[in-house]
Amino acid sequence: MKKIVILTGAGISAESGLKTFRDSDGLWEGYDIEEVATPQAWARNPALVQEFYNMRRKAVLEAKPNAAHLALVELEKQYEVTIITQNIDDLHERAGSTNVLHLHGIITRSQSSLNPELTYPIDGWELKMGDLCELGSQLRAHVVWFGEDVPMISKAAQLCQKADLFILIGSSLAVYPAAGLVNFVRPEVPKYIVDPVIPDMQSGRMFNKIEKKASIGVPELVANLLDDDI
Repeated sequence: MKKIVILTGAGISAESGLKTFRDSDGLWEGYDIEEVATPQAWARNPALVQEFYNMRRKAVLEAKPNAAHLALVELEKQYEVTIITQNIDDLHERAGSTNVLHLHGIITRSQSSLNPELTYPIDGWELKMGDLCELGSQLRAHVVWFGEDVPMISKAAQLCQKADLFILIGSSLAVYPAAGLVNFVRPEVPKYIVDPVIPDMQSGRMFNKIEKKASIGVPELVANLLDDDI
């Protein structure tokens, strides 16, 4: 069975009502990134950071998968599909995708402040100050902050190397190291990009461009791929 690797960014979740990571003013939900998404912010004001991610988690749980998420599930009928997502929501899983790698963590889980490999499910949307891991440290959102390592990036690169087809959805390729994953896809592999505004791609990287929002472009692409044998 041929392998399809899909890299998704904020654009696919935006149509489910979740704001993209950064607005044009550089803020995220009105917050300065440095105040809510760095280890320094957590050390300085953990209660603020906790509240910020509680609100993000509540929004995620209230959101629903859209037509793009649902369409990707259909590809599993004919191909071996791996989704690598930069998003911290669980919309791919709730849509029914069975093989999802979260580069930047997933907001519906918590992690130990001492050991990021200790993660736990969260009951509901609120993670409270005073909720502790088994080591006795405060639990925080299981997300990768600026200044932290991206532990799944090596695995993601290996998956891209093995792809028989590569699809990029809703990403401006502005956030590294995720943006560098396209460089691991073999030159001869067919590549597609679905986005309302196609970013400039590296020279020599030939992408089939679908300049539409994800909820329209992805179902169209999936329908074509299910009709064809790549």
